[in-house]
Amino acid sequence: MEMSAEDFEQLVTDQLDLLPDDMVDGLDNVVFVVEEEPEDGSDLFGVYDGVAQTERGQYGFGELPDRIVVFRKQHLLECDTLEDLEDEVHTTLVHEIGHFYGIDDERLHELGWA
Repeated sequence: MEMSAEDFEQLVTDQLDLLPDDMVDGLDNVVFVVEEEPEDGSDLFGVYDGVAQTERGQYGFGELPDRIVVFRKQHLLECDTLEDLEDEVHTTLVHEIGHFYGIDDERLHELGWA
């Protein structure tokens, strides 16, 4: 599948807007970023770069924001239709937001978000 970087970013924004308020309202000091692919060449769809809410101690003022990164290339390689792409981006966002809340990969798999 092909899609411009700008259109992919808009799709990510649209999918983020569709998430339930109770999932995103608690996201404090988090930015969402779209990058082409991971620097290490892995085939990740996304990554949470930060300190999970369950592991924070003296976290707050002056801290750089946590980042949720969505990788464009892997999504486009794996998806054949716009509907597939929307579903995969949605799953990636939920998965990485889950990491923000301290949910590990095993539990995310159990819940169907990995």
